[in-house]
Amino acid sequence: MSDEHTIELTVNGVARTLTVPPNLALLDALRDRCGLTGAKECCAVGECGACTVSVDGRIVNSCLMLAVEADGAEVTTVEGLSTNGELSPLQQAFLDRGAVQCGFCIPGMVMSAQAVLDRNPRPSTEEVREGLSGNLCRCAGYNRMFEAMLATEGPGEGEAIGHRAHAPATDAAAGAQEDAVAHGPAEVSA
Repeated sequence: MSDEHTIELTVNGVARTLTVPPNLALLDALRDRCGLTGAKECCAVGECGACTVSVDGRIVNSCLMLAVEADGAEVTTVEGLSTNGELSPLQQAFLDRGAVQCGFCIPGMVMSAQAVLDRNPRPSTEEVREGLSGNLCRCAGYNRMFEAMLATEGPGEGEAIGHRAHAPATDAAAGAQEDAVAHGPAEVSA
């Protein structure tokens, strides 16, 4: 008798059937079985938000959710926010506002930010801060992340409430930042 379970879920709009052990975290299933490396393992206890994904429209720490609990669910990762290779407006705002530093926390931040914008397309600064409160950034780039979210509410709106525009990054830096927004920092192999 096998301890493995077959689950069916939709990940970023694609139906998937996975065979997983009962103790496999959703994070590991997404990264190792689906090849989606945007969500990151950092704390492994649900404190940092680097592994944030959406499950049936609800933000979860995928390091704390078992893959078998996602059976039948609709899962969206940061890779699922872009369309036909084009960054979502929020992902683009993170780039435009210089909100990407090392990039490790960015996929989780973007997922939490998208959830805030899905609930309220014109959030207040307090709603933005509350919405990202479950995500930690060790580079402390929070203000630019807040600016990116507020800028996403509509053209020119961010400036109207006192936020400043940031110069775009150089071409080389822009490429690395765009990859971080879409997938997180490059994977490093030992």
